[in-house]
Amino acid sequence: MRVHKLTVAALAVAAGLSLTACQNGDGGTGSSSPSPVSTASSASTSGGGSGSDSSNPGSSDQGGGKESAGKNSGGTSSGGKGTTAGTGSDKSGAVGKCRTDELEITAKDNTIDGDPDGTVAVRLKNRGGRDCAIFGYAGVDLKTSAGSLSAKRTGEQANHVVLKDGESTAFGVNYPINKSGGSGVRITGLLVTPPNETKTVTLTWPGAATLPVTDGTGSPVKVGPVGNAGQGG
Repeated sequence: MRVHKLTVAALAVAAGLSLTACQNGDGGTGSSSPSPVSTASSASTSGGGSGSDSSNPGSSDQGGGKESAGKNSGGTSSGGKGTTAGTGSDKSGAVGKCRTDELEITAKDNTIDGDPDGTVAVRLKNRGGRDCAIFGYAGVDLKTSAGSLSAKRTGEQANHVVLKDGESTAFGVNYPINKSGGSGVRITGLLVTPPNETKTVTLTWPGAATLPVTDGTGSPVKVGPVGNAGQGG
C-alpha cells in the first residue's frame, strides 16, 4: 500500500511539473512573439512611407512636373498676351513686317486731267489677320515690249506705316505720257515687290497703254514711298 501511495504521489508531482512547464511554454510564446510581429509591422509601415518619398523619386518628379506644367501654362498665358503675337508683335512689342503673302495688292489709274505725267496708285491691303509694319519703297518694274523697265525712287522721305488687319496704304508710280503720236513702247504688265520682301506679284497695268520712246538714259518711270499715293492722292 505504501508503494502504491508513493507511486501515486510521484505521478501527481510529475503531472504538476508537466502542467507548469506547459503553462510557462505557452505564456512565453504568447508574450514574446506578438512584440516582434508588431515591431515588424510598424517598421514595415514606416519603411513603406519613407519608401514613397525617397525610394520613389519618380513621385516627387511627377509632382515637380505638375508644377512645371503650371509654369508653362503661365507662359502660355503670357504668350496669349503676346497674342500681340496674334496682332503681329514680338516680345519687345515691335510689330512684324508685312509679308507679300499677307497683302492684297491692286493697282488703278490715278491720273488727274491736266497733269503732265500719268500716275498709277498701287494699294496694299493687309489681309494677314494681324497688325504688320511696312516702310520704305516697293520694287516696281514695268513689263514692256522693249523689255523690263525698273522704276527709280523719287527720293521722298518714307514714313513707317502700321497696318491693322483690313487696313490699306498706297504708293504712286509716275510715268511720262506718250504724246509723240508714235506707237511708243507698249506696257504689258506691272511687277510689284513690297518693301523688304523678295516675293513679287504681277498685276495688270491700268495706266496709259504706251510710254514715249526715250534715248535710253535713265528710267522715265518713278516710284514714291509707301504711304504716298502720288498725284491724285
